[in-house]
Amino acid sequence: MKNHATEEVLNPVEGAAAEAEAALPTELEQLKGENAQLLDRLARLQAEFDNARKRSAKEQADFRDYAVAGAVEQFLPVLDNFHLALAHAPANDQMRTGVELIVKQMEEALKNLGVQKIETVGTHFDPRQHEALESIETPEYPDHQILEEVRRGYRIKDRLLRPALVKIASNSAEQKA
Repeated sequence: MKNHATEEVLNPVEGAAAEAEAALPTELEQLKGENAQLLDRLARLQAEFDNARKRSAKEQADFRDYAVAGAVEQFLPVLDNFHLALAHAPANDQMRTGVELIVKQMEEALKNLGVQKIETVGTHFDPRQHEALESIETPEYPDHQILEEVRRGYRIKDRLLRPALVKIASNSAEQKA
């Protein structure tokens, strides 16, 4: 009887161990599934964080460009007046030399801020960056070629600050063809 009682005590322990062993593969699969879900969630969170960081950097750059554009627009008429002064100043005048230095400094400052001058004379008229002030009938130039720049235009990156005011050629012979 002692043996029988010992067997009864051992059987429940062995039975519990057998059940635990049988449950291990199921529990292992469950843990593997949870691990895969957590890794997927981690990858998604990392991607969201990276996208948020990139979006923030772009917004900061756009804000900077917008802020610079607002300030630069205030100085463009001043630069225009210096260009007018140069156009009407005598060639060997000390005042002209001073104005040329100021214009050079202002243009260098604009360049450092990312402001670019819009190309005009000799190029084809583009209504997205040029504003036609006058159309001059001439058979010497192709239709819509810019003949003269009245006021310079500027942009920062792809953003137009101010269109260039230009005079364009109108070639009626080319228009009929």
